[in-house]
Amino acid sequence: MSEPELVVANNMPDVASRELHKPQAELDWVGMSDIHQPLLVKDGDQTRQVQARVQVYVDLADPKAKGIHMSRLYLILDEHADTRPLTAAGLKLLLASVLESHRGLSSRAFVQFEFDYYLRRNALVSDNSGWNSYPVTIKGTLIDQDIHLELGIGVFYSSTCPCSAALARQLIQNQFEADFGRRGSVNASEVKAWLGTEQGVVATPHSQRSVARLLVKLRDGLIHFPITDLIDDVEATLKTPVQTAVKREDEQEFARLNGQNLMFIEDAGRKLKALLLQDERLRDFWVRIEHHESLHAHDAVGVFTKGVADGYLPIP
Repeated sequence: MSEPELVVANNMPDVASRELHKPQAELDWVGMSDIHQPLLVKDGDQTRQVQARVQVYVDLADPKAKGIHMSRLYLILDEHADTRPLTAAGLKLLLASVLESHRGLSSRAFVQFEFDYYLRRNALVSDNSGWNSYPVTIKGTLIDQDIHLELGIGVFYSSTCPCSAALARQLIQNQFEADFGRRGSVNASEVKAWLGTEQGVVATPHSQRSVARLLVKLRDGLIHFPITDLIDDVEATLKTPVQTAVKREDEQEFARLNGQNLMFIEDAGRKLKALLLQDERLRDFWVRIEHHESLHAHDAVGVFTKGVADGYLPIP
């Protein structure tokens, strides 16, 4: 028996390319999600490799088209990731290529990259360092020849409750009064020793791991993505980012920073909004902050936007 003949690709049926007999509904987006794609990302002057989860879409604007060309989306994405780092300018080129691949079929394009971004962080006091991970999202949208580039990041930090700190101080004052109040005068060295005991410091304020999730719309003209810059600015503003390598001296300094930067959810939100309002790289921003309470079973949440016309809505 002879071997079966290979089917020539041009002779294979292409159901998706067939025109429908009558117009059907148009669709806002059709495409692919959860594509696993390694790529290089240009972050300021640095180029870093990441493992991204990608979504890529076009609309189905031709009412008589059966469907889009999924393979074209994948191959264009792979070619761009394989030949150049992802930059702001490169994402615009990618969107244009995706849309061009569906000329006459689609009028808009969307691409989103999600990945964990690792930065080396020094300990607060000791000579140690370690890796911190930050969730990052990069989005590009092309609609009616108008391109919007967005950058999302998540930054974890510690928040110590001002109310809890005040109540703890009061309990310490009460304990001091109970232990020394009848004596009239107290030796400073004795008080110092007392403050170093569990009987002296009878209460401590509660703190919680917290997170700031930012989505910003970038201004035109940016060449690279300001990922590290934005993370650094947020951590410097809040002053209590989570740590990596920690020795006792680092933990003590972390406790000091928490004590000197007490914050309700409102305090954290106002600090971050003041920071972002002065950043000229940002056309708009949406921020959600969460304090994952240790006192309550629920979380404290704050949401704010820049408040520009036709901008992000302040929706949690």
